[in-house]
Amino acid sequence: MTPVPPPALAGAGGKATTIWLYEKSAKIYPRSVSGLFARWRWAVVVLTQLLFYGLPWLVWNGRPALLFDLAARRFYIGPMVLYPQDFIYLTVLLLLSALGLFLFTAVAGRLWCGFACPQTVYTEIFMAVERWFEGDRQRRVKLDAAPWSLNKLWRKGGKHAVWIALGLWTGFTFVGYFTPIRTLWAEAFTLDFGPWEWFWVCFYGFATWGNAGFMREQVCKYMCPYARFQSAMFDRDTLVVAYDTARGEPRGSRGRGTAPKAGQGDCIACTLCVQVCPTGIDIREGLQYECIGCAACADVCDDVMDKVGSPRGLIRFATENGMAGGWSTARMWSRVWRPRVLVYGVLLLAIAGAFVTSLALRLPFRVDVVRDRGALARLVDGGGVENSYRLQVMNATETVQRFRVSADGLPGLAVAGPSTIELGPAEARWMPLALRVAPETAASQRPGAHPIRFTITVVGTGDAPAAGATRVVEASTFVLPR
Repeated sequence: MTPVPPPALAGAGGKATTIWLYEKSAKIYPRSVSGLFARWRWAVVVLTQLLFYGLPWLVWNGRPALLFDLAARRFYIGPMVLYPQDFIYLTVLLLLSALGLFLFTAVAGRLWCGFACPQTVYTEIFMAVERWFEGDRQRRVKLDAAPWSLNKLWRKGGKHAVWIALGLWTGFTFVGYFTPIRTLWAEAFTLDFGPWEWFWVCFYGFATWGNAGFMREQVCKYMCPYARFQSAMFDRDTLVVAYDTARGEPRGSRGRGTAPKAGQGDCIACTLCVQVCPTGIDIREGLQYECIGCAACADVCDDVMDKVGSPRGLIRFATENGMAGGWSTARMWSRVWRPRVLVYGVLLLAIAGAFVTSLALRLPFRVDVVRDRGALARLVDGGGVENSYRLQVMNATETVQRFRVSADGLPGLAVAGPSTIELGPAEARWMPLALRVAPETAASQRPGAHPIRFTITVVGTGDAPAAGATRVVEASTFVLPR
């Protein structure tokens, strides 16, 4: 099928003018910047990457301190051993993360986006590598416009080689949270990864290289949903990066150390605030959803104000109400504790408190009871009745534990056969178990299902409960035939 060309309209002089419905976005070349917020941003970059790259290498009791072993269905977090049945803890962690993000957004806008979001962090790292190979903004613009040469080839090639190495190391570290990273490191020298390890190392490495090296602001502007719904959490008392229009307008250029002319604002129209913006916006046009709150424009504007002899803060963190009313910083901060912030804060503290309490009171083992559906009840020698069960006992500690099983709920209900089980560190095992009642009990009770309880107790070397023994009680039923 032949593509249909865009409509051609008559322009000036009767010439046809082509109008494209979708314009290709121009490449953004952010200028390097230094200052208070840039130093904070790099401090967060260093901190987050030390945590991300370092945590898989930490050891606890001879195994990784943080490991999500999907094959064995074990999750190790420091001294804790979690099972899939503990999924509720992951749910609560995600809820705490969401509420924390809502709280920070209500107080200080997209502070997470500008300083700690992985997209921002890796973009900062990749741009630092790019500046090291290709220079700052003007040199990068000239290099991209220049024809291919040996100089351009080695600069572009060296940059991408480092980018790919960083991406693959990031993918390797990501997989190290699911496969012991020391085992993974030994396998790396022989390229003996499993198929899923190969897939995730390459996929995560490619995603890091593509997002931080090429897509950059496109991820923040078009792919990330946070930019779209953040307005629901903003109000006029939210701290955002703002341009002081009353002080800066009207704009006009002037020399270093020269006072503004009569009727002229402090902004000298240098456009440096636009050149340093990683999303390419002009903060002087007001709050925009593309702004990620990195405050690079505030750093560079403060530097310009120092050079021309004007006070700092033409671009700064402020609230819309504060800007409109000319409020002091103290008055703007006094509006932090407004209803929505209090609601987010109370919910966050309550859930965090319940989460910590639940972890502190968490039992050192778990038990699931499953009836044998193949034979609900059977008669045994002497007229007694026996029911079969399967108990899954999970040791959530890293020491050997011995458990004793008992049951009650019917007169003379007893365990038929062995009633103890010993589990190794972090071991889970299915235990077949039979419960039996005497003939007189079967004769005196009504037919059908009767509620009973299993009690599983940690015991010492003998059959007696250990000192300070912990027990778990699970409900089930015992069926008496007609």
